[in-house]
Amino acid sequence: MAPIISIRNLTKTYANGFQALKGVDLDVERGEILALLGPNGAGKTTMISIVCGIANPSGGTVLVAGHDVVKDFRATRSLIGLVPQELTTDQFETVWNTVSFSRGLYGKKANPAHIEKVLRDLSLWEKRDNMLRELSGGMKRRVLIAKALSHEPEILFLDEPTAGVDVTLRKDMWRVVEKLRQSGVTIILTTHYIEEAEEIADRVGVINGGKLLLVEDKTALMAKLGRKQLILDLAEPLAALPHRLAGNGLSLGAGGNTLVYDFDAEHEQARVAALLTGLAAEGIHFKDLSTRQSSLEDIFVSLVGADK
Repeated sequence: MAPIISIRNLTKTYANGFQALKGVDLDVERGEILALLGPNGAGKTTMISIVCGIANPSGGTVLVAGHDVVKDFRATRSLIGLVPQELTTDQFETVWNTVSFSRGLYGKKANPAHIEKVLRDLSLWEKRDNMLRELSGGMKRRVLIAKALSHEPEILFLDEPTAGVDVTLRKDMWRVVEKLRQSGVTIILTTHYIEEAEEIADRVGVINGGKLLLVEDKTALMAKLGRKQLILDLAEPLAALPHRLAGNGLSLGAGGNTLVYDFDAEHEQARVAALLTGLAAEGIHFKDLSTRQSSLEDIFVSLVGADK
């Protein structure tokens, strides 16, 4: 099946000479959740703006369901819903009216049943007659999602969807996103919260300095780039590592009470066994052991750091 979004050699250079995007290639599959990670100024919002038709590219092509975003703007825009970072809402309008109005902007006929479904799915039904100024920040963000879904798009862009939202509401929002995916909506989100990508994304893209460093299945990425640490709590502190055990990823923790061994979980299981045997041979005993798997945040930091 052809990707629902296909980006090839996408570039964006502003009038002042700043290169926001540098030859980005990306395919987004139908029905997936793709998380784009990157620091401020990495190019995430610029790329979304171009796909959504808000900004023009300097070069390259973007196809949405086979339609060019520049040559066939109306067709592509009708397929896309965008939830921006900023809480831009008419404070003196009701929830029902603002969401219904958004549907009309796309030339869609009134459909109260659809608007009701969207509001119920986002737990906004009880607030339908409230003015937006009466809502909390989290509820206002839900209204932005409702507006983006009002015209029944196939693709939903969420630009920092949980920025400024407390942890409880953030996790609630994750459940909303998963429910949308189950209904067939393709979701692309940008986020600063690594745990957000780790929790809900199918694939993860890392962008920095206008370049897409990688796009990988989340599980495969963590298996390929993730490292593990074996942490041994020693029965007796060591002043230094025995010569025969020094190096090869083994280090002595502060105070000499722990040994830490960094290893590749996929390929070095045999070396862990050899290490334990070596410790026994040196008369070094431990009272407890634990392992720590590299998180997506560790991988992100290492990739962005290596790109500088």
